[in-house]
Amino acid sequence: MLRADVAAAYDARANEYIAKLGSLEQMAPQDRQTIEAWRDATAGRILDAGCGPGHWTDLLSAHGQRDVIGADASERFVSSARERFPHVSLFVADLAALPIATASLGGVLAWFSIIHAAPENVPETLAEFARVLEPRGSLLLGFFDGDVVEPFDHAVTTAYYWSAAALSELLVRHGFVVKHVAARQDHGVRRQGHIVATLDR
Repeated sequence: MLRADVAAAYDARANEYIAKLGSLEQMAPQDRQTIEAWRDATAGRILDAGCGPGHWTDLLSAHGQRDVIGADASERFVSSARERFPHVSLFVADLAALPIATASLGGVLAWFSIIHAAPENVPETLAEFARVLEPRGSLLLGFFDGDVVEPFDHAVTTAYYWSAAALSELLVRHGFVVKHVAARQDHGVRRQGHIVATLDR
């Protein structure tokens, strides 16, 4: 599916998505702990890549104490996030072509941001994350964990399972060093994983 089609699919259901999954209170406590711990260990400016309704962007900002920006392909998400979190800079962008200077970020959060990208298109997004990160910059990548890379029927549009091994291999190819890999299975939801990797340059 084309990235424009994914953005359109989220635009069409933005209000529903925001009502169900648009606040920190609706998120798993483990996810909040993971993202806060990564934020606190990451120096410099942070990008929330695929920021959705902006609740994770707000968390990263630590009540305006951190320099954080958010980007999403969905205009409806970005518009809503700007209203709810006016202290954070948010913009509409393709994650594979970010309007951000090279080597200008200390961290990139990509929390389930690449799940709808066709597997053959994921490398270009990872390459873009590597481009905008400064040397030793950190990436926190959330994904749906599976034994193999395969599609599944997501509530909004087709998404993909990834294995940690497959994603780690791609990250290494794009200059990252994988520092931490974790996965868990919560009751009633799909198995999920996350990877922390730093840029090796």
